[in-house]
Amino acid sequence: MKIWSGNTKAMLAGAAIAFFPTIASAAEANLASDDYVGISFWLISMALVASTAFFFLETQRVSAKWKTSLTVSGLVTLVAAVHYFYMRDVWVSTGDTPTVYRYIDWLITVPLLMVEFYLILRAITNVSGGVFWRLMVGTLVMLVGGYAGEVGYMGAWLGFIIGMAGWAYILYEIFAGEASRISAEQAPESVKSAFSTMRWIVTIGWAIYPIGYFYGYLGTGDPASAAASLNVIYNLADVLNKIAFGVIIWNVAVTESEEIGRASCRERV
Repeated sequence: MKIWSGNTKAMLAGAAIAFFPTIASAAEANLASDDYVGISFWLISMALVASTAFFFLETQRVSAKWKTSLTVSGLVTLVAAVHYFYMRDVWVSTGDTPTVYRYIDWLITVPLLMVEFYLILRAITNVSGGVFWRLMVGTLVMLVGGYAGEVGYMGAWLGFIIGMAGWAYILYEIFAGEASRISAEQAPESVKSAFSTMRWIVTIGWAIYPIGYFYGYLGTGDPASAAASLNVIYNLADVLNKIAFGVIIWNVAVTESEEIGRASCRERV
């Protein structure tokens, strides 16, 4: 019996190749038992690796229109996992916040999360490209503002305000803009539920990131404690948001695919 398709094997092989150099370097720096930030990097790295394998394998269970969405979910966790291996090594070796690696990760994975929003809508109806580009603009404003504030290209408060403005623009689009109207008017119940849950993840789950930024750059604590708080909070937000997005896509994809399968069986009978 053929269990995995050639495409699935290729995706898993590609993921293994991507992980190999980062896993191979793991022994270069020891992880202290009291380094809770380093431990969080390790745990999240492994969770992202497991999620990547799960999402790629589950593409075999879903109908054709959901395969791309589930593959994108796997790409999000794959890219994040690779960057988390590098971020973990930076932290364990130097104790420094891996800001550049983190923002490279976000610059790839956050737009991919917006692609998932767009693909959910495309599964419903023919959506204008304007929805995609408005979500992308909000994403880039949010990331560029946050990065500029964190690395000192502008004041921390100004970077925070610009980043929050980008996030607010995304929230407007998915709650009151064209994306929201399409979902409300034309989606089946399972997709409506998925879209609603994803909106609340962007609202509540993404609200964790400004908390981390505040502790790291706007608070009054000592630098070491601020860096530790920043990284733990960012790590928690990443694992919740990136894996949760994929699980929501997986759930609606499997649910709809099974309904299609049952309907097909009834027609044959």
